[in-house]
Amino acid sequence: MAPKIVYAPLGDADRKIAPEMVPAGFELIEGKLGTPETTAALAEAEYLVGFGDPAMNDAFFQAAPKLKLIQLLSAGYDRCDIEAARRAGVPIANNGGANSVAVAEHALMLMLAVSRRLIWQHNSVATGIWRGNDWQDKHVYEVQGKMLGIVGLGTIGKKVARLAQAFGMRVQYYDVARLNEEGEDAIGARFRLLDEVLATSDLVSLHVPLLPSTRHMISTRELGLMQNHAYLINTCRGPVVDEAALIQALQDGQIAGAGLDVFDKEPPPADNPLFSMENVILTPHLAGPTFENRAKRFRNAFDNVQRVARGQEPLWVIPELRP
Repeated sequence: MAPKIVYAPLGDADRKIAPEMVPAGFELIEGKLGTPETTAALAEAEYLVGFGDPAMNDAFFQAAPKLKLIQLLSAGYDRCDIEAARRAGVPIANNGGANSVAVAEHALMLMLAVSRRLIWQHNSVATGIWRGNDWQDKHVYEVQGKMLGIVGLGTIGKKVARLAQAFGMRVQYYDVARLNEEGEDAIGARFRLLDEVLATSDLVSLHVPLLPSTRHMISTRELGLMQNHAYLINTCRGPVVDEAALIQALQDGQIAGAGLDVFDKEPPPADNPLFSMENVILTPHLAGPTFENRAKRFRNAFDNVQRVARGQEPLWVIPELRP
C-alpha cells in the first residue's frame, strides 16, 4: 500500500502543483483539517504537508497514529502546538527557506520605499498635486552607507545581509545563535547586542520566529533606543512588535517610519491608526508567496517526505523539536 500524504492547498495553484510534483509511489490526499474526510484520511496518513494549525493538538495526534512528519509549507510555525507534537514524537519541519529570497527582497523593497517616501510620491502624482523636484519639505534618503541592523540572522536574515551589501549598506546583526568570524565575513555583517543594534542602526529589519521569548520583543523601551531618523521593517510576525507602542512611537516622532508586512491582528481592523500615517508603508502579509516559490515549497516538502520514507532524519526540523 502506498504511503499517504495529506496536504492542505491554499488555492488552485497548489492544487495544480502538488499532484504534478508528488513523488512516485506516494498517494496524495487533499484535505482540510477538521473535516470528517480529512480526519478519516489522517488515520492512515504518514505525512502531513500544509500549514500550522492550533487544531494539531493531542487529540489530533491521537487520531493520526501513523504520522511520521508534519511538513510545513511556511517558514513560521507559531500556530503549531509544539508540545503536543513532542508528546506524540512527530517532528515538525518548516519549508527549508523556500520563501527566503522572496521575503528578503520584500524587506529590501520596504526599506527603499520608506526611505524614498514612495507612497507619498505616488499619491502626489496620482492626485494631480505633482510636486516635481520640490522635495525640500520631505526627507528622502539613500540607503547607501546607512547602517542596517538585522534582528534574527536565520536563512532570511542572511539573504537580507547579502542584498544590503549590493546597495552599499553597512550591516550589523543580533541573534541568539551567533556566527563565527568566518561566517560573519561571508555575509559582511558584525554581531552586536540587541540594544546596540537598535541604538545605532538607520534601518532595523526583523527576522525572528514568533516565540514566547520574541513576542513584543520590540516595545516601548526598544523603540525608545532607536534614532529618530530610523525606520523599522517587519516581515516576520506581527506580534514580535508591540503594535500599540509602535503607533505611539510613530506619532511622537520617536522613529521616522515603518515598513510592515505583518500585524498584531490579521487582517488589521479598519480603524487601525497605521492606515492614516504618511510615514508608514503597509503590505498584506505577502512577503513570502511568489510565483517562483510555489514550486519550491512543494519541492522541499516532498524531498523531506522522501527522506523520512527512506529512514533518514528530516531536514529543517524546528529548533524546539531537534534532538
